Amino acid sequence: MNHRVGFNKLGLKSSHRKALHRNMATSLFRYERITTTKAKALAVKRTVEKMITRAKVDSVHNRRIIAKDIKDKEILAKLFTEIGPRYVNRPGGYTRVLKLGWRKGDAAETVILELVEEEMESKGKKKKSSKAKASKSVAAKKKAGNEEVSEAAREEERPEGAVKETAAEESVKEPETQSAETEKKEAEKE
Repeated sequence: MNHRVGFNKLGLKSSHRKALHRNMATSLFRYERITTTKAKALAVKRTVEKMITRAKVDSVHNRRIIAKDIKDKEILAKLFTEIGPRYVNRPGGYTRVLKLGWRKGDAAETVILELVEEEMESKGKKKKSSKAKASKSVAAKKKAGNEEVSEAAREEERPEGAVKETAAEESVKEPETQSAETEKKEAEKE
């Protein structure tokens, strides 16, 4: 049982392990994506997450703490000006580990350690506000009104003997058009 095991030593002396964490963190901040083994990625992920949390608040104290590990001044500046502000509203989970497979030479499990793109996730998961829903419904009503006018124009263009649209043609239509048509038919029935 692994009681009270704080971290993975990776089979390295402490100085070698610290250097590995520093170098891999610097590379991750520089390229925003690195390929490494699973064990190293999970070990470095902890270090990187703590650094990004510190970088969200740009202060002299935080810069000095992170400067102990990130020796490259350009990367340190990038961390506080680009990467930290990117995740201000995110409470954690700034990195992602994607499995690649097994390395051919030693069969070590390789992964990609990358920074999560905040913009992409916020677009997909963001809930719409009530104002956005209201404006969308107004736009849908206008669109439905325009479609009714265009349908009336199409009916006028048809010769008297022409057959109405078949069920197959109606199923091909967009869902918004179908809902507008069903509402129109229900109104005509009443």
